Amino acid sequence: MLPVQETVGRPRLYCGQACRQRAYEQRSATAKAGLSDDVVLVTRAELDGLQDRLYQLRCAIEDVQTLLSEKPTKAELERSLAELVRSTGRLDRLWLSGRSAG
Repeated sequence: MLPVQETVGRPRLYCGQACRQRAYEQRSATAKAGLSDDVVLVTRAELDGLQDRLYQLRCAIEDVQTLLSEKPTKAELERSLAELVRSTGRLDRLWLSGRSAG
């Protein structure tokens, strides 16, 4: 069993300086606009991109559901599930990529 490492100070809130800066910018922008702390600001392009990705995911899920009702071959099921995984992967990258400063 590994010994428990004790840390000094407060636990980290941000993964790095860039994330800390984005959080500050978000808080500052919402405060200046008189919005509550739970408001998230995104550009129209970011919202459109998210909606496109969610639509692709919904279509992939519907394709799998339809295929399952038709007694698919193993190859058909593998293709459909691969597309579902690919769609989910594009959504997952949303949370890992930050906004560029500018």
